[in-house]
Amino acid sequence: MQKYIKRLEHDFSEIKNGFKEFEKIAQLDFESYEEKEVYALAKLAYQSEVYQVRMYAVFLFGYLSDDKAVLHFMKEEVSKDKNWRIQEILAKSFDEHCKRVGYEQSLDVIDEWLHAEQPNTRRAVTEGLRIWTSRPYFNENPQEAIKRLSNLRLDSSEYVRKSVGNALKDISKKFPELVKSELKTWGTNKAERQVYQLASKFIGTHI
Repeated sequence: MQKYIKRLEHDFSEIKNGFKEFEKIAQLDFESYEEKEVYALAKLAYQSEVYQVRMYAVFLFGYLSDDKAVLHFMKEEVSKDKNWRIQEILAKSFDEHCKRVGYEQSLDVIDEWLHAEQPNTRRAVTEGLRIWTSRPYFNENPQEAIKRLSNLRLDSSEYVRKSVGNALKDISKKFPELVKSELKTWGTNKAERQVYQLASKFIGTHI
């Protein structure tokens, strides 16, 4: 397994942009080995100094995330990774978890992550589920998505707030009146207005 990781480090380090190759190999490995082996491989790969190999590992965690221990590791440890690319894959892997479990069945986990202490954990949800109303459950219950996103409009992290604004902007394309109604209830706090400007882009800024 160590030799395989070394080979991945050599091959992946040449890839400077994108993530599709890492995702493809992760999917193949997940389908080729027993889950215990995949878990061991993912844990070992995540220890790599090569960020591309860690990206691959986080894809594997997503495929394994119906295991509560794996999901907890993603929430508490992967969210602390300093490389922004890892955080992008964490968002994708959180969506993978919801897809596997079911979006409605994942509401408790979604809410838990949205209230997590680590900003990257919160953003994994706001960003990972975009476009929220393209996902099962939320496509029939758009207000549930709008409510959850709006609750983070005063988030302490600008990183999270921007994701919230963009996610609401996405939703406004299909559900403009629902987003308008929500935005009308907002105040004039500076952070709030920043999110407002993003969220209202397609429906006008004077609501």
